[in-house]
Amino acid sequence: MKARKVKGLDADGAFEENARRIVEVRLRELTALASHALDDGAVDELHDTRIAAKRLRYVLELAGPGLGRPAATGARVARGLQDLLGEVHDCDVLLARIRRHADRLRAEDAETVRLRATRPGAELEAEAAQHARNLDRHWGLEALTAFVTARRKILYERFAREWKALERRDFAGDLLAGITSCSG
Repeated sequence: MKARKVKGLDADGAFEENARRIVEVRLRELTALASHALDDGAVDELHDTRIAAKRLRYVLELAGPGLGRPAATGARVARGLQDLLGEVHDCDVLLARIRRHADRLRAEDAETVRLRATRPGAELEAEAAQHARNLDRHWGLEALTAFVTARRKILYERFAREWKALERRDFAGDLLAGITSCSG
């Protein structure tokens, strides 16, 4: 995901004013993306929201000395979102890897069983399935899939609750007001 451009920066202007502009753009970016990430299946949107939280966090950490305590608080919140969404993303990546591995094992087993046909073109006997070598691996992968899927759901639900709580308490508005009223 490409970051939005920050317009109106003044190379000769005050650091705090330029930092506020950057924070405002990064915060709008985060809030827009997070609203689209409130769909459990929105894998790409969740990942993009994580990247936006990371960008906001870094600018708040960098500009914190000039923007004061609200920047530190905002950076802490952004880091929490970034960490949580990173764990969700890790689950998404792991689930994709498990599926690819399971597909490969199934294909191997299907080929092994197919070769058990008594003659070319003949129907398979049901007993041929006992020659599938990866059955115990399939069971392990199914158990792992269930675990990672459940973990992802718990993490995603935590993100959704936390994001909705941030919206209810107007985190974005409070952050902007705080860094605007702070003189350093």
